[in-house]
Amino acid sequence: MTHIINNWADISKYFTGPLLLGNGASMAVSTKFSYVSLLQQAHNSGYIVEDIQKLFTFFNTSDFELILRIVWQANNVNKSLDIADERTREAYLKVRECLIKSVRAVHPEHSEIAEHLPKIYNFLKQFDSVISLNYDLIIYWAITHGLSVQDGHKFKDCFISGVFDQNWRRLKEPIGSEKKVSLVFYPHGNLIFCRTKLEEERKLHSNSTGLLQSVLSAWESEIYVPLFVSEGTKEQKIRSIQYSNYLSIVYREVLPAPKYNLTIYGWAIGDHDIHVLKKLYDPLLNKIAVSVYGNDQAYCNRIHTLVKQELRHDIEVFFYDSRSPGCWNND
Repeated sequence: MTHIINNWADISKYFTGPLLLGNGASMAVSTKFSYVSLLQQAHNSGYIVEDIQKLFTFFNTSDFELILRIVWQANNVNKSLDIADERTREAYLKVRECLIKSVRAVHPEHSEIAEHLPKIYNFLKQFDSVISLNYDLIIYWAITHGLSVQDGHKFKDCFISGVFDQNWRRLKEPIGSEKKVSLVFYPHGNLIFCRTKLEEERKLHSNSTGLLQSVLSAWESEIYVPLFVSEGTKEQKIRSIQYSNYLSIVYREVLPAPKYNLTIYGWAIGDHDIHVLKKLYDPLLNKIAVSVYGNDQAYCNRIHTLVKQELRHDIEVFFYDSRSPGCWNND
């Protein structure tokens, strides 16, 4: 079956509901994000030592966040019981250092991608909600750019004073000078989120050194550990989601929220992310727009079949060129 690949401008008026972003969106901004796997980056850079590899192997995962959380908790338990255990402490420090070095290696600084942010901001504000599967800071920086744009549009990630508002639906309504609101969610977490030793989940903020360095410094402080699911199988991701209050609310309430249309950009919908696709189901959903890089008809056929099988056979699927004008970071 041959599918029509539209320009975004030709179909955009039909798609104003949720926008879901995958790793292709990040890669369109910086080739540094071609390292989807932080663990692979760590291996290639020689950061992985034997003790760290033993942990990833034992727990059968490639997710840094999971390993760091497990070792962090073990270390805190030993401390609370006055158990001398230098090896667990050293393992925690090694995993943390490995993660920090890997993130620093793959994540560009704000200055490297600043030129893309106005275009991304203008694209994002077309949608009533933005759902990003990426752990990077692109969306945060684009929203921050928008603070200086006097257009009456407001993005809200539903964190008030650093804490997630569980009554997130109330934040949809514009207040004061706001004309339109778009809510922003991260089903797999983000670099800006963290856990405290008391298992509280918080949002980090930038300091004088910049947001990326602020995040890495927070991890180094041992007060916080990151809250993002960077990789892993479908089952591992679901377990991590269930362990987090914020992620589980996004998974249970935000993804299946009522929607007439859905736009997808840069998401390959691999086997490890089928759980997200299934959660997006809604009886009202009747149109989905999916970005395509080039004229990849094999990809179109796979996605078309997947939507019909996993969601509903009568949903209309539109494909659009990921590099077409006005789309994401394109002029």
